[in-house]
Amino acid sequence: MLKSLDKEICSALRKEEAKQASTITLIPSENIVSREVLKITGSILTNKYAEGYPGKRYYGGCKYIDVIEKIAVERACRIFKAEHANVQPHSGSQANMAVYYTILKPGDKIVAMHMSAGGHLTHGIPVNFSGTFYSPSFYTVDRESEKIDYENVREIALREKPKVIVCGASSYSRTLEFKKFSKIAEEAGAYLFADIAHIAGLVAAGLHPSPVECSDFVTSTTHKTLRGPRGGFILCKEKYASKINSSVMPGIQGGPIMNNIAAKAVSFKEAMKPEFISYQQQVIRNCKKLCGEMAKRGYRIVSGGTDNHLFVMDLSNKGLTGMEAQALLEDARIITNKNLVPFDTLSPNITSGIRMGTPSVTSRGMKEKEMEMIAEWIDEILKHRNETKILKDISKSIRRFSLEYPIYPAA
Repeated sequence: MLKSLDKEICSALRKEEAKQASTITLIPSENIVSREVLKITGSILTNKYAEGYPGKRYYGGCKYIDVIEKIAVERACRIFKAEHANVQPHSGSQANMAVYYTILKPGDKIVAMHMSAGGHLTHGIPVNFSGTFYSPSFYTVDRESEKIDYENVREIALREKPKVIVCGASSYSRTLEFKKFSKIAEEAGAYLFADIAHIAGLVAAGLHPSPVECSDFVTSTTHKTLRGPRGGFILCKEKYASKINSSVMPGIQGGPIMNNIAAKAVSFKEAMKPEFISYQQQVIRNCKKLCGEMAKRGYRIVSGGTDNHLFVMDLSNKGLTGMEAQALLEDARIITNKNLVPFDTLSPNITSGIRMGTPSVTSRGMKEKEMEMIAEWIDEILKHRNETKILKDISKSIRRFSLEYPIYPAA
């Protein structure tokens, strides 16, 4: 049907399906949703407008929509032991925007992790709204250990006296000590805002400390380690519930995407199952194995290792930029992304490193022995980057290998 209606989109869709099936995805912010989540994301719920909240909609006909959103909220609160949840944000960035909108005024100070150390665009980077509307100061990592120096964070916070301290990262491979951040925020008289977009699945499985109890606000995406549809959500204390809800709608959004909220609810239910904990444990084992194998082959790992689902590899000693490595690996069917390393001298468009993670390959059933194979391929691709025949042979091997781990196995 789609083919006869729109040949161009159908063709691109089929090619993307084939690409995903025949490549190895190591981007840590990508994952594979279940068939059930995939199905409900494309459900009839996409037809319904539902501005407002359960029981307080601006549109009629929301009886069952209210049921769905209430279920999603209740499950989010139960998983993360939170007092309140808002599941309407369309993305993690919009969830972050809603928190800022709740507690800050233009020009207010924020303290957050610098992007080169692992922070996110929405943590005050000048090209983003967060760095345009607010006044950011940044903490980074220790030059030797490349881990967060909490005493340095404290010094910056006490000096700057920010309205909010942001903790959380998009490329930090070590455990975040939220209680230390909480003590610093209390001493500085600041709100604590934790962005757990990357580690939400690990937190839900009890494999990473939770910031919920010691933070004023927590935001996350649903599509990374949590393995749900693309979207965001916010957790907060009950005393902030009304303000957060108002900040999301009508503050920064209109109608919620109800098909995605239903899919979020399904993914939250999946996260309550024992298999989800086993999956997250394997994600970490796979990441540690892949990281260790790359280190064995002479690649410098930022901070010397990983505690979670990702790591960053510094290619400075290999005569390669992150941009070059990303392109070489993609041509050979391994999908990664270029990434800044701490104190990088190259631009964010070039970078000295690449970021790799294991949520997607773990969802396909790969384990430690497969990580060793992948590490060997990565090394061979980067070592033989000017040898066309070798690269073509590796690409063929990766295609055959990838097809043995289907994204959606036959029922």
